[in-house]
Amino acid sequence: VQLQASGGGLVQTGGSLRLSCAASGLTFSNQAMGWFRQAPGKERDFVAAISRGTGTTTYYADSVKGRFTISRDNSKNTLYLQMNILKTEDTAVYYCAADRTGLASRRPNSYDSWGRGTLVTVSS
Repeated sequence: VQLQASGGGLVQTGGSLRLSCAASGLTFSNQAMGWFRQAPGKERDFVAAISRGTGTTTYYADSVKGRFTISRDNSKNTLYLQMNILKTEDTAVYYCAADRTGLASRRPNSYDSWGRGTLVTVSS
């Protein structure tokens, strides 16, 4: 299983970025998927999750609700995270993760496979 996150970078406060996570070595549509982030010196935190299949159910951390949107394209085996109205506190390494049980949990230890992460830096 390989999950490759991309799309991070440096952006100013109020700007936008779209992260992608390309998946291989698994049946992508059968996985619930999640995004997590980890800021320096902090624990890995839940950002968003999406249910398996067509992804009709999504979950968000309160801190990103209304600003971030998680989506998936099963035809491309790719997960996305559209991030708008970015704040300095969104600065972190962002990781995508796959959950073969399909729970779309907020808990990191519910996920079986993890990508390497992509760095998002929001400057004021």
